[in-house]
Amino acid sequence: MSRKPRQVLEDVRRELAPGERENRLVPEIAAGTAPLTVLAELAAQQYRIIGSDRRSLLVLAARCADDPGGAYFAGLADGEGEALRMLEAFAARCGLSPREAAARKPLPGCQAYPAYLAWLALNGDPAGVVLALTANFAAWGGYCAAVATGLRRHYGFDDTDCAFFDFFARPAPAAEDAAVAVLEALSPDGGRIGAGREYGQLLQAYELMFWNTLADAPARRYGR
Repeated sequence: MSRKPRQVLEDVRRELAPGERENRLVPEIAAGTAPLTVLAELAAQQYRIIGSDRRSLLVLAARCADDPGGAYFAGLADGEGEALRMLEAFAARCGLSPREAAARKPLPGCQAYPAYLAWLALNGDPAGVVLALTANFAAWGGYCAAVATGLRRHYGFDDTDCAFFDFFARPAPAAEDAAVAVLEALSPDGGRIGAGREYGQLLQAYELMFWNTLADAPARRYGR
């Protein structure tokens, strides 16, 4: 790899950054115009996503058990487990118990992301997956920060209610350093970096599909 790993990460993240107007739901939450029923649907879909993503990351950790990628992916899986516990408070504030959230039907547009991550867990090049996830985390973290601000400002949610979004919105330099260390150990060539870009493009597309599916969800017809 001719470029330094950190520079590769920054380049891929910049190349895959979503456009300002591509996400149609987050601006509504930030402005307080999204109905509470849509927030409840967001919580229900996230229950499925977080659980699936945690298992996918553990598969990746097992695939990389003998190199730094194992600890990296295992750490991400631990984070998903922590986030799942925080999600319960957000769902409850939206009027959903864990049982009620689990009973909600999956929305295909919301579940495309975890389905693809599960595919990557089995088939993806680990270095490429690190690049793709790092790019996606930047977008997801920005969305979570905007949502947390909107929930506090317009919906009266408190810190406990917003903890799920705050968790992902916080800068994570240690995670970035860990990703760099994995890439240094794996020394991906141009082909593997290209695979990472491809994975990242799809993850970003499925990320936007998640939000925009909720923006168009039938739950909107019930209003706040």
